[in-house]
Amino acid sequence: MTTYTARPVAPSVLKELRTADDAGRPLSPFTDEEGGAPLRCCLRRSRPGERIALVSYAPLRRWAAGTGVDPGAYDEQGPVFIHAEECAGPGADGPDADGPGADGSDADGSGADGPPFANAHRIVRRYSADGHILGGQLVDAPDDEAFRNAFDDPAVALVHVRAVEYGCFLYEVRRPQPFSSAATSSAICTAFSAAPLRRLSLETNRARPWATVSSVRMRPT
Repeated sequence: MTTYTARPVAPSVLKELRTADDAGRPLSPFTDEEGGAPLRCCLRRSRPGERIALVSYAPLRRWAAGTGVDPGAYDEQGPVFIHAEECAGPGADGPDADGPGADGSDADGSGADGPPFANAHRIVRRYSADGHILGGQLVDAPDDEAFRNAFDDPAVALVHVRAVEYGCFLYEVRRPQPFSSAATSSAICTAFSAAPLRRLSLETNRARPWATVSSVRMRPT
């Protein structure tokens, strides 16, 4: 099982793209007779007879809009396949259907627990938190090692996995948020350390119910 999350195009964005894509063109759906198109809405390949569409999508621009940065000249858009109508998303209707990549992506047989579209060479392109390209790597297949190598650079905030021949965007992986148990541990330690003091306080109050704590602070004269 992978420790990195392949992120499909968000449902809210898909809704917009099905009205007008990031180049301003209206949706032009068609029936996929052969299947095999890599769908960015559910991260699997299309099946023969499904209604899909090829739309222009600007992944970095969409990410930047949510983070408040300006990628400037690094902003770009390109063709991606999506279902023509709303779908259930990744993993909802079984594993990938193998088939030829209609946009230049290779056929794949990636498992349910691994990254999608993994059975081919890919480009893992790295981006900074400012939305600037920091480099990239050609990998035999996208996997945990490829993503770990990318995120070993602390300046890398996210990566794009792209097809080699056409350079088409497949999906995005963001830097994992570190899990910290410090807060939980601190709360537990505080509770245990406070328990003896509480018992002492209760015993003291029972023994000297009217006792007061005197101050040793000297008043100014």
